[in-house]
Amino acid sequence: MTMVRAGTRRIEISNEDKVLFPEDGITKGDLVTYYREIAATMLPYLKGRPVMMQRFPDGIGRPGFYQKDVGRDMPEWIHRVTVKKAGGHVTHVVCDDAASLVYLANLACITPHVWLSRADKIDLPDQIVFDLDPSDDDFSIVRRAARDLRRLLEELGLPAFVKTTGSRGLHVVIPLVRHAKFDAARAFARRVALVLVSRDPDHVTVEARKEKRKGRLLIDVMRNAYAQTAVAAYAVRAKPGAPVSTPVTWDEIDSSRLTSDRYTLRNVLRLLARRPDPWAGMFRQARKLTEPARRLERLSGRTESSGLPVTGGR
Repeated sequence: MTMVRAGTRRIEISNEDKVLFPEDGITKGDLVTYYREIAATMLPYLKGRPVMMQRFPDGIGRPGFYQKDVGRDMPEWIHRVTVKKAGGHVTHVVCDDAASLVYLANLACITPHVWLSRADKIDLPDQIVFDLDPSDDDFSIVRRAARDLRRLLEELGLPAFVKTTGSRGLHVVIPLVRHAKFDAARAFARRVALVLVSRDPDHVTVEARKEKRKGRLLIDVMRNAYAQTAVAAYAVRAKPGAPVSTPVTWDEIDSSRLTSDRYTLRNVLRLLARRPDPWAGMFRQARKLTEPARRLERLSGRTESSGLPVTGGR
């Protein structure tokens, strides 16, 4: 056993030499060290949010599992929130400090996935996520779709932030004032996606079934629903190389060197030493969807109700 200090607490780390990434020799101790060192940058994107833990106690070479509920042995100082689910309730971890993040890493939680809302207003999302999922390994189409989506969002008066998923694609994120409920936010996101498809039907689609995509990139908006999650910014993915879901600048999106797995547990901290976190202060740019919904209505020529409030401003 090793004791690790995280914030004001000391966390007992078990089996720190256990290899979690067999192709890379990355151990649980390495994972703990990464999450302890990234905590100050990562916590703004975790605080207040229910967490779904993706755990791999035997490493990524063996099947892992998702855990929503708080374990019985979890210490009392770790924050929790109980939320409604179909048929009852579930109590999630809320990762509000460095010690909690390190504790989860000791459980071999390689990837924390988070809700798009926070516990104090659980029904009101504070972000919309567009998941750009390619049909093949051509990352240039992902970068192109991200730029096109950003331009469309700018037409609607909305800021856009982007990160690699650490898997195959990119996430484009809009920070929201907590005003519209999930159904309205998802309806807005789908209408944005449909406009994007109408502008480039040969390269992007909203068809989820691969046989219907015909090689096109999927603009997936289904994460924008109650109890759905997205991989947290700066989370490690359970894939060879330990890629990290990394916020990037729009200038980086223009680089042909960028891939979804370019940044890893071993190089993200060096990246942050060269340039600041591109998402810092993101939620200070949050917007209501009221006026963007009006602009989208005019842009798309649609007349159906969006379900969004029709009064109010930014």
